[in-house]
Amino acid sequence: MAEYKVANLYQGGYSSFKPNYGEGFTGYHVNANSLSTTTLPNTANVLKEFGDKLNMGIKNVEVTAINPQTFDEIPKQHFKEINRLSKITGVDVSLHGILAEPSGMSQEGFNEAHRQAIERQIQQNLERGHELKPNGNITVTFHTSNMFPSADVTKFKDPKTGKEVEKVGSFLIVNTETGRPQKLPVLERTFPGEGEPSIKSEITRINEETWNSQLSHLSFNVERGSHVVDNTLAIVKSLEAERAAGKTIPDQGERAIQEFNYGVLFLNDAYRELKELYNVASKKSSGEDKKKLDEFSKQIEKEALMIQKDPKSMDTIELKQDIIKRGIQLFKDISTPEIYAPLDDFMKDKSARTFGNAAFNSYKKFGDTAPIMSIENPPATQQFSRAEDVKNIVEDSRKEFVVQALKEGMSEREAKKAAEKLIGATWDVGHINMIRKFGFSEKDVIKEAGTIAPFIKHVHLSDNFGMEHSELPMGMGNVPIKEIMKKLGKKGYEAKKVIEAAAWWTHFGQQGKIPPFAASLEGMGSPMYATGGGPYWNQAIGLTQGYFGGYGRFLPGINYESFGGGFSMLPSELGGQRQAAQGSRMSGRGME
Repeated sequence: MAEYKVANLYQGGYSSFKPNYGEGFTGYHVNANSLSTTTLPNTANVLKEFGDKLNMGIKNVEVTAINPQTFDEIPKQHFKEINRLSKITGVDVSLHGILAEPSGMSQEGFNEAHRQAIERQIQQNLERGHELKPNGNITVTFHTSNMFPSADVTKFKDPKTGKEVEKVGSFLIVNTETGRPQKLPVLERTFPGEGEPSIKSEITRINEETWNSQLSHLSFNVERGSHVVDNTLAIVKSLEAERAAGKTIPDQGERAIQEFNYGVLFLNDAYRELKELYNVASKKSSGEDKKKLDEFSKQIEKEALMIQKDPKSMDTIELKQDIIKRGIQLFKDISTPEIYAPLDDFMKDKSARTFGNAAFNSYKKFGDTAPIMSIENPPATQQFSRAEDVKNIVEDSRKEFVVQALKEGMSEREAKKAAEKLIGATWDVGHINMIRKFGFSEKDVIKEAGTIAPFIKHVHLSDNFGMEHSELPMGMGNVPIKEIMKKLGKKGYEAKKVIEAAAWWTHFGQQGKIPPFAASLEGMGSPMYATGGGPYWNQAIGLTQGYFGGYGRFLPGINYESFGGGFSMLPSELGGQRQAAQGSRMSGRGME
């Protein structure tokens, strides 16, 4: 005989006694007072947006204007009024700064003037952020980068070892002399002795090929020029003496002079190349190589000055030949200069300078109430999106802050303390989840959070499925937020958690009319009451059913109407619902 249970036949209503109830619940409970929502990023009317959020009872709002043009169109009065409203209502405010490339790089290359212009923009963002919260340290978020894609890195299981490995297919490099970027593939080498390909080996290869090619070209020019000059120099000197004496130079002599001049052109090119290569080697070298270059400079200084004084004389031609030949030998003896470098390293250095300078200038102006610069990981398809990247940029930015502070007379201890307070990281859980697209797992996503945890100032919440930069409320994708927040630890718990849900606005929020806050409260299992504990918003559906939910209608209204259990059948003039002249047992008039 089959055993029947009520649970097999009817599951009943949603339970308000189960705190982990709900398909959308992420498993991590967050108090609503630590959640924040954003203003719409495509409008400069942030005051209206802020007011709309206040009407919802939200306790934290992030003013968002990531487009530089839109940000510049926000009137200063808006920020001042938002500050006034935030003080009246007790709402905390943060700011998402513009999306700009802090390194100063562009598709055309690096430009220091452009980097300085971006630094001034970021600094102005910090200063305007201070208007939103003059008496506290407002958090202002900037992305690590906004220009180039990330390196072509995939994770897969090695069929030989069975271990999971990361493979780089291509990466970006930069010519440190010109500032121009280019893409470099990591190619498999099958020739014996080549070894396993890597970023380091490919950088070494292209530097050696570039340097040797330049030396070959220099050698070719000097050999070609020297051969011609050596064969014609004595003849040309004699012919020039005859010309000076007023004698006519025969055609054969003119051809010899012309050939000599061609040789001089080759030597002049070679001498120019020598100077350029020396400049590169001098900037890139160190240690013994630097000593050799300095010694060479002292040895040729007198001759070089003579050449500069009279570059076209016959005597200086021979001096050029000698200097070039000695220079080529020197260049063969020193290490290959690192002309090309990974673009990541180059840009991190420039970005840290931008962030560090802007943060320190803000500190100089506002002191202890200076805004907190929080540096965010962009989507995983973009550069500097991994935790190690963000960590390095934060650390280097702090170092730059300290360097500037020491110049201003601050103690190193005081400078480091201020830098750690004012420069940190914003961790976007949806952005890092996108590494799944490249073969990484949920464990890898969680591990990234552990790396960045010590630097956390702010958290951005968005859910997706790891493939595209879609932004849904938490609980609607596969971001392992419970495990991520555990990894972020105390700093993650204390940080404001900003709901970024662009996909919600686009598809489900009726273009901004219905914000994703309610869905996020459910996904994050926020307590319904400020005191904490249950019930939670993920249980809300179990608390909002009708009184008769799950049982059907019993004691229907007709019972009360017919048998005097209520007053609904009283005439309208006595407060009932029936029209006058109609009756019931309670109406004072017999039923018809």
